[in-house]
Amino acid sequence: MDDSRGAGGTARHRPEVHRVTVIGTGLIGTSIALALRARDVDVTLSDPDAASLRLACDLGAGRPLAEADGWPADVAVIAAPPAVIPTVLRDAQDRGLAHVYTDAASVKTSVVAGADRLGCDMATFVPGHPMGGREKHGPGAARADLFLGRCWALCPTGKADAETVATVAEVARLCGADPLVLDAAAHDRAVALVSHAPHVASSAVAARLLDADDTALTLAGQGVRDVTRVAGGDPAMWTEILTHNAAPVAEVLADMAADLAATADALRALGGEPDGSAEAPLAPVRDVLARGCGGQGRIPGKHGEVRRPSYTVVPVVIPDEPGALGRLFAAAAEAGVNIEDVRIEHTPGLPLGVCQLYVLPEAEGMIARALADGGWSVHPGL
Repeated sequence: MDDSRGAGGTARHRPEVHRVTVIGTGLIGTSIALALRARDVDVTLSDPDAASLRLACDLGAGRPLAEADGWPADVAVIAAPPAVIPTVLRDAQDRGLAHVYTDAASVKTSVVAGADRLGCDMATFVPGHPMGGREKHGPGAARADLFLGRCWALCPTGKADAETVATVAEVARLCGADPLVLDAAAHDRAVALVSHAPHVASSAVAARLLDADDTALTLAGQGVRDVTRVAGGDPAMWTEILTHNAAPVAEVLADMAADLAATADALRALGGEPDGSAEAPLAPVRDVLARGCGGQGRIPGKHGEVRRPSYTVVPVVIPDEPGALGRLFAAAAEAGVNIEDVRIEHTPGLPLGVCQLYVLPEAEGMIARALADGGWSVHPGL
């Protein structure tokens, strides 16, 4: 979609945003501020935690709101937990901090309802949610490129005019994101499916590792690391998120639990005898694996394609030393091959790993020959 038209503006008109106040200097707020500062936006920061505010300022994310003059800002972004956003919004509006207000919470229905109950000015408020994050938290984990190429959901209530929505959309674009307008309830159902329930599933897998012995943990490869990465998020923060999106998340988890239960029953029915007679009991296992493969294939890939091109993986052994990855990329560039994606599988206990280069199928032979001629250990076809 054309994000300018989809976010309430036109391709010819994009509101100018010169000054932004960011309320909340955690991971998301500081990342937004850093991204805006990189685009020469004047950013002021506020946070009840003096240490967090000081670190964000030291990182170059902006200056303290208390030292600012010339209110109001063009936009105020509230990057705070969902439960406090309505109160913070009402206070900011009462103080006249900005012309337009938005938030960055990962749930929208409860935030909108709470703001409405408190009597917030809904005509100047455009609820938002940048779809970017990390398993780490705090301003020290912030990155200016956190939202680059990511979707930024905007959930206007219908009370804000098109210019107000377009102004918040411009903040998203300045952060490198693609604004997408949708209904608050639709947003919450969507994030339950693609973010909130997966986090719970990741945590459930990671929780099994608490009682694992050292041998099992030594055998842990990239698969379990990929599945459990987001489980490292702050439990208190995620408890609040799940509480505010309870019903949609519960529905997704119930469906997942049904699949897992059917799979467990089928495997239990084998009775430890995986022979030809077990074909019927294995049907639920094959079904969930096949549907999972199909669902994974629907996740938008590079440039947002819903149907991703079929890439060929070229494994290359790479030493664990400074500059090795840069040399590998440079060799690929010299061969005239674009690396579409890359993953690294580390080898426990050894100073090397396997770098999986994702290239278009027609480039496989070219890059394999070029890297091999350059002295790299290349293993195409694996």
